[in-house]
Amino acid sequence: MSEPGTPTLDQLTVFLTIVEEGGFAAAARRLNRANSVISYAIANLEAQLGLALFDRDAAKSPVLTEAGKAMLARARVIAGDVAALRAQAKGLLQGLEAEVHLVLDVMLPTARVVDALRAFREAFPTVTLRLHVEGLGAVTQMVLDRRATLGVAGPLDVVNGGDELDYIAVGATLLIPVAAPGHPLAEGRNAPGAGRDHTQLVLTDRSRLTEGRDFAVASAHTWRLADLGAKHILLKEGLGWGNMPEPMVREDLEAGRLMRLEMAEVIGAHYTLHAIHRSDTPPGPATAFLIERFRNQPD
Repeated sequence: MSEPGTPTLDQLTVFLTIVEEGGFAAAARRLNRANSVISYAIANLEAQLGLALFDRDAAKSPVLTEAGKAMLARARVIAGDVAALRAQAKGLLQGLEAEVHLVLDVMLPTARVVDALRAFREAFPTVTLRLHVEGLGAVTQMVLDRRATLGVAGPLDVVNGGDELDYIAVGATLLIPVAAPGHPLAEGRNAPGAGRDHTQLVLTDRSRLTEGRDFAVASAHTWRLADLGAKHILLKEGLGWGNMPEPMVREDLEAGRLMRLEMAEVIGAHYTLHAIHRSDTPPGPATAFLIERFRNQPD
């Protein structure tokens, strides 16, 4: 048995048009070609593949053979891929980024992340998105090192990148002190300094920018965690107290799995957020879209 040949994109287009229009004549009208040209293209396609795609004797209108049905699914995939390639090429010609590297502060609420990414996917289906999640100065570090095109970073006094970065305010998230219901600090109003005597779970920084610095640490006894999810789990298990983004623990507070602490030295504070990019790398259309999406979201 000889090997199948290589169909042309035009042959596949004709094949798909016949199926969509329900006949050779209708396909000819849609493609503005003569009937004979349509028939010739299909004959060549069948010759290339070594398969009969249509049972022309089965009815007045051509009917797909079993082989034709199998080839139809693959032809649609190829046509879709070619359409996506052309759309991406058009975007690149218009200055659209081929890909965007986005790094987000771990404190950014999940609902805001999902909203921005869903809108991005709909607006820029041809742009590849590479997503990273970091904490504190690690967001800024990735942008400074050009490993990320755009970052959503925390307060400027925490992650200041200097004149190399442009900053755009994109709201804030509320941080509150919490602990499990059985924790001593969860029993009611606490005296000033009470938090110093109990283990505080603290998110650590993996970047050089703020290495060794402490933020909102009120206890002499700390456990350092590099992952906010791990901190969340340990808090619910009663292994310490700590500050958490209110949206992340809202369901736990409502269900009684965590308690908001009444502490004189630690109150709810707004963790401000900023979209950042290098000053020498102006945002392209896709990056600018993300910035505006984050700016216009409710906190």
